[in-house]
Amino acid sequence: MKVLFLQTRASVLPLSSVSEDLGCRRGEFSRKHYGSVELLISSDADGAIQRAGRFRVENGSSDDSTDYTPGTWRRTDVHLENPEYHTRWYFKYFLGKVHQNYVGTDAEKNPFFLSVVLSDQNNQRVPQYRAILWRKTGTQKICLPYCPTKTLSVKSILSAMNLDRFEKSPREILNPEIQKDLLVLEEQEGSVNFKFGVLFAKDGQLTDDEMFSNEAGSESFQKLLNLFGDTITLKSWVGYRGGLDTKNDTTGIHSIYTVYQGHEIMFHVSTMLPYSRENKQQVERKRHIGNDIVTIVFQEGDEASSAFKPSMIRSHFTHIFALVRYNKQNDSYRLKIFSEESVPLFGPPLPSPPVFTDHQEFRDFLLVKLINGEKATLETPTFAQKRQRTLDMLIRSLYQDLMPDLHKNMLNRRSFSDVLPESPKSARKKEEARQAEFARIGQALKLKTIVRGDAPTSLATTGLCRKEPWESQCFCNSFTHEALGGDSWGQSLLVSTDAGVLLIDDGQPSVTVFDKTFQIKQMHVLENLDLLITRVDKGKEARLYVFRLSSIKKGLEDKQVMKSKYECRENKLEKTKGCHLYAINTHHSNELRIVAAIRNKLLLITRKNKQINSFTGFTVMSPSTESPVEEFQYIREICLSDPPVVMTLVDGPTGENDNMICVAYRHQFDLVNESTGESCRLHHVDASRVHFVAAIDVYEDGEAGLLLCYNYMCYYKKVCPFNGGSPLIQPSASDFHFSWNQVPNAVVCAFPYILAFTTDSIEIRLVVNGNLVHTAVVPELQLVGSRSDIYFKATAAVGSSSNSSSKDTSSHSSPMTPTGYELPVFPSSPGEVQCRNIYKIPLSNLVGRSIERPLKSPLVPKVITTPTSIGLSGIPVTHSLSLSRMEIKEIASRTRKELLGLSEESAPKSESSHKQKKLGRKPTDEDSKQETPDSPSTERINLGSFESNSEGQQHCSTSSDPDTNISVEESPPFNNSPFLLAASFDEDIVDLK
Repeated sequence: MKVLFLQTRASVLPLSSVSEDLGCRRGEFSRKHYGSVELLISSDADGAIQRAGRFRVENGSSDDSTDYTPGTWRRTDVHLENPEYHTRWYFKYFLGKVHQNYVGTDAEKNPFFLSVVLSDQNNQRVPQYRAILWRKTGTQKICLPYCPTKTLSVKSILSAMNLDRFEKSPREILNPEIQKDLLVLEEQEGSVNFKFGVLFAKDGQLTDDEMFSNEAGSESFQKLLNLFGDTITLKSWVGYRGGLDTKNDTTGIHSIYTVYQGHEIMFHVSTMLPYSRENKQQVERKRHIGNDIVTIVFQEGDEASSAFKPSMIRSHFTHIFALVRYNKQNDSYRLKIFSEESVPLFGPPLPSPPVFTDHQEFRDFLLVKLINGEKATLETPTFAQKRQRTLDMLIRSLYQDLMPDLHKNMLNRRSFSDVLPESPKSARKKEEARQAEFARIGQALKLKTIVRGDAPTSLATTGLCRKEPWESQCFCNSFTHEALGGDSWGQSLLVSTDAGVLLIDDGQPSVTVFDKTFQIKQMHVLENLDLLITRVDKGKEARLYVFRLSSIKKGLEDKQVMKSKYECRENKLEKTKGCHLYAINTHHSNELRIVAAIRNKLLLITRKNKQINSFTGFTVMSPSTESPVEEFQYIREICLSDPPVVMTLVDGPTGENDNMICVAYRHQFDLVNESTGESCRLHHVDASRVHFVAAIDVYEDGEAGLLLCYNYMCYYKKVCPFNGGSPLIQPSASDFHFSWNQVPNAVVCAFPYILAFTTDSIEIRLVVNGNLVHTAVVPELQLVGSRSDIYFKATAAVGSSSNSSSKDTSSHSSPMTPTGYELPVFPSSPGEVQCRNIYKIPLSNLVGRSIERPLKSPLVPKVITTPTSIGLSGIPVTHSLSLSRMEIKEIASRTRKELLGLSEESAPKSESSHKQKKLGRKPTDEDSKQETPDSPSTERINLGSFESNSEGQQHCSTSSDPDTNISVEESPPFNNSPFLLAASFDEDIVDLK
């Protein structure tokens, strides 16, 4: 394989590091925001050492040289990581629906279970298969595309999960009681409810005996408890009790309780637990708080007083401590987090400085931080090994229970049967009856889980309506062309289509730059270098073309005729004939390098020295030459063993013989030295089939790293600088990997997020740990450009009636579909037109600050617009809802009727779930009749409002609902976003405070 390198030197431009330049486009990637590990030693009043431990300390990442005022801090987005309404698939998509379950043993004779369902993507008419593989090592979940002409087999599903060899082939389980056992397996992922310890510490207290012996708290401590939740009476309490006695008052009379985003939380407050004057160690208090994974320590005194250290607490179970201090002078809280060294990184990172003047904001941040922290702790070796042993025991026990059924014909003896096999006509009635019973048992089990309070819930039920950073804006309506690729040019989009290359600006008609004879497959707009780099055509006729942006802009201003391929012949780089792929370096302040792949040859091209205008930042070119071809020079060729499928340039720390090229081919990722051509193995792909997606260069605190994406996997590999001509590739503690739920077509990195674009969804995770934040359903999705702002093409359904969509989709979510002999059909509603639009996600929203790049639109030469970073202050504050236990049961009763098809179409929407009430208040007749159209839960649901279970239940109103009257101040309109999803009330636990 041959690689061409093109290089440019811009000696007049101010120098900047790779990480600085990349940070302008992708944000800052640094683990320093998540604290550093320290050895903490505690001593008594006499100075004698008591205990020591290694903890990661988070205290914000403020710059000491900067003068901060309380309440003004760097924006940090607050998200629940791996939220249950996105991760508990079996409860959400399988339970109560007709699906198939299989059992088998792998080559090591370990039993496994497989569950498969064909479902509609949350009423978006996107049918797809969802599969869950249950093994002793954990669960694996994937989505597979649905094709009406091709039946999916169990073998192909397991092969996609890298399970190809079996000791016993999978057989279908027909017993409907298996749903209960599989739900128990899913619940091993962790509880949906939490118990947090709260410890009151007076100023100067240095031991846990002193802290636990505080009989009562202070006024500021009580103020904090009132912020956390409601004071409840434990006796006869019917909600989540968190291990407290609710019958005989042996664990105290009162406690603090709340529900946050569907999670029930019970606080074990030290001053509310039983106090004993005779017992100095306060064993009863330590028994509860010492067995909590997370403990909040409220310490009185100013910053100069002795600081709390986790080693002061004698507990082998508590892994996370949240130290809270209250400042009466400015009515603010300061937060500090201690995490045991083995706990994986979890967000959100503390702001700089970690001071909160908005108390509701502090409550939201702290609860999210602690919920994420407890989930992260369950991934430590101590808890992971316990969970694995429990899961192994449950799976083996269930397998042994099912073995006798092999002789009773309760297992389908067809191995590798189709996921939805077609039944014989004579057996159809029997199969229909079995499926009806299967769905009935699943629905009853789901209802029981909801009433018990253990159901994973959706934010659609909490009334939390806020603008998420990934929310999109409609950039171009009714885009009828096929998009081949694109890139940002100022505030405009330069996109290659089947009709030519178009320049599109928001709200203006598109302008054709090149005609359809100039088919661009790949492009880069480099505004600071006044360059447009393109790869045109395919096969042997493919070439690289380079243009000056200023010449193109001048032609647009003069309204010249669009150029054809023949007219661009002077702009082609001759030696690049046959180029099927090219890559450029991510920062261009020192030197532009282009690597062109021509079969198995890499050609390195650079740009000759060129003066740069220090005022405008553009290249000073000779007026006699419009084509920049003569400015490029060919440096060397490098031959590879195979043509690369993916290619990325990695900048070395010095730029002197330490630049690298990451290439992917066959079953491996290799690193190639640009100077010597030497290659070394970076990562081997252990899979029968490989679908390479991307290799993304990231720079953590200035050091190079790579995100390697293929199939369902994404690996982060640290790349050390070259040493003696060879890169140091060795396992690092910072390396990690995670799995996507669906094979992506493209991956975009915008710190702190990494976004996977599939055929019908956008999966959003955090770069630092790979944890899932959100999954958005976007039908017929295609990424157009992502080097700056993210542009994508998707289908938006425009119906004749605002209510038709909800009515029609509910008919497809019946638990009786799909049947075993009839595949579901997901048609569009009558009178509905599918139109493709181009949407934009501003990069400044994702990375949390303005992007340092030219923002002058080529179509509006006299208008300069500057993007504003949307911080926390721009998010509308909506109070969460409160429901009593009786109201929850009332909702559960109504849900049961809806599940069984007893609800009437004319039945009014849920009003009790829309009301904000104090805990324990009983609903009155007046309340049940009162309507609240302006309640936060009836506001328009955006991408951050999350998805429904597609069960035909009641829907939240969207902005298209004429009955929803929302002012601009309450919820800013997000016009024509494909993420405005109709969310249904599929769960029944609602935020109580």
